[in-house]
Amino acid sequence: MELSLPHPYIIRTNSSSSSSSRIFKPSNLLLPQTPHNQIIKHPFVVSINNKLNNSMDSTICNASSLTTHLPPSLDTVGDRIGSVKRVTNETNVEVELNLDGVGSPDSNTGIPFLDHMLDQLASHGLFDVHVKAVGDTHIDDHHTNEDVGLAIGTALLSALGDRKGINRFGDFTAPLDEALVHVTLDLSGRPHLSYDLQIPTERVGTYDTQLVEHFFQSLVNTSGMTLHIRQLAGKNSHHIIEATFKAFARALRRATEYDPRRLGTVPSSKGVLSRS
Repeated sequence: MELSLPHPYIIRTNSSSSSSSRIFKPSNLLLPQTPHNQIIKHPFVVSINNKLNNSMDSTICNASSLTTHLPPSLDTVGDRIGSVKRVTNETNVEVELNLDGVGSPDSNTGIPFLDHMLDQLASHGLFDVHVKAVGDTHIDDHHTNEDVGLAIGTALLSALGDRKGINRFGDFTAPLDEALVHVTLDLSGRPHLSYDLQIPTERVGTYDTQLVEHFFQSLVNTSGMTLHIRQLAGKNSHHIIEATFKAFARALRRATEYDPRRLGTVPSSKGVLSRS
């Protein structure tokens, strides 16, 4: 199986007597596919599509004689992980968020419906979202819901770092049966929430539906995100809220992914994306 590269790629091959380098475009270079970060330890074939004479040229390379060069943002970056522990007199919350994960969910907040929504964040954002929370839910879910939002926002802020090379903006509209919700966000460093959901019931199960807005406001405040949420259609409270979390996950995924053309630069004309 072969993998097409998404950006210009430099290959340098060395023989016993000479060394040469060429820049290949994605349209004319195919390399063997390997798992992420796996080193190729055997001879392999580089295939070059020559459109001028409608032919395919192949060169056998050894691992010891191949040097590849990627843009800094794609070549050197590792998993972006934010870990937070928030302890108050009301709650004890631990969050680990991996922006470059595989969609692994592991949330136990003591609020079943919130756990279900965090699972949507992991699955549709392809983030690893691990949340453990113990709070005063014998009073109500307010404090735990708020502090989980604050902690996830703080973990996101940490995982993003200087935000170099990311798309920064994300936009997605998610349907769920009759419900349709549009989410647009900007990882600008400026906290702002514009929230326009008309949830028809006061509760979904035991979850107070007023807490949806409060969760996103808390996340926005600590992450430095501009977030707009608009309901375009919907009658079922569960569907509206779940469509919101799915759209948010997809929009956040787009915003946090790397733009290969940006080559590791900050996506701002100011040259910096700060928290304030």
